[in-house]
Amino acid sequence: MEIKLRKMKAKYVNPFTDFGFKKIFGEEASKPLLIDFLNALLPHPNKIVDLSFKNTEQLGQIEADRKAIYDIYCENENGEKFIVELQKAKQNYFRERTIYYSTFPIREQAEKGNWNFNLKSVYCIGILDFTFDDYENEPEKSEVVHTIKLKNQNGKNFYEKLTYIYLEMPNFNMSESSLETRLDKWLYFIKHLEDFQTIPSIFSDEVFNYAFEKAEIAKFEQSDLDKYEYSLKIYRDLKGVIDTAFGEGKLEGKLEVAKALYLKGTSNQEIIDLTGLSNEELNKILGSQ
Repeated sequence: MEIKLRKMKAKYVNPFTDFGFKKIFGEEASKPLLIDFLNALLPHPNKIVDLSFKNTEQLGQIEADRKAIYDIYCENENGEKFIVELQKAKQNYFRERTIYYSTFPIREQAEKGNWNFNLKSVYCIGILDFTFDDYENEPEKSEVVHTIKLKNQNGKNFYEKLTYIYLEMPNFNMSESSLETRLDKWLYFIKHLEDFQTIPSIFSDEVFNYAFEKAEIAKFEQSDLDKYEYSLKIYRDLKGVIDTAFGEGKLEGKLEVAKALYLKGTSNQEIIDLTGLSNEELNKILGSQ
């Protein structure tokens, strides 16, 4: 294990890897961290007290429906639903994907027999390792937190119980000395975790101490270490080819990304998840190799 740790050098996991993200926020033991993060992020009149993790794989009601696989899917003590997704790279129809995902926790609330359609709130949260890059010169271009609700033509909220929140992490540039809110601290933690060798003094409370403990690579069992190394390889492979090959979401660029990942030994399912290609499109690529 010591040899592997020297190879990776970092003391803490990269939270933008699938393994690192779920280690910090998606395990049963991680509930206090996820609750604290969500309470810092959400405009909630009543703070979340408890969460229960739900099945992250959701199936459509009919055979023709596609399935949705969430990174984290949970429910609070009031029955409100939370989808938390880590998105490492741009995909075509990314926003459509999050909207599609939100239909599953809405539909699963349907009750048999007489039902008054009184739905519980649904929150879809995307932590993005990229920016939308489509604001041109609008003020939103440099914002980190984007909160979206259904509004009418006059900007008045039409429906309060469906909320989409996107965090554009590359736009978060606050220094340690300028952090003010709890959310500021969480965003700083997520963005810089892999670079820390010691715990900054700003993170002095019990919750963050536990977050650093969960993220410390030296405390992993060998099986978790192997999973993290593989997850880190996938992340680095993707980052290595995405800037030059993706072509701002064009299909040709996605095909180049898929080819590069395939040649690096990435599994077919992971290529599909990372690029948004269909099974048919990927099979055509692999057939031409």
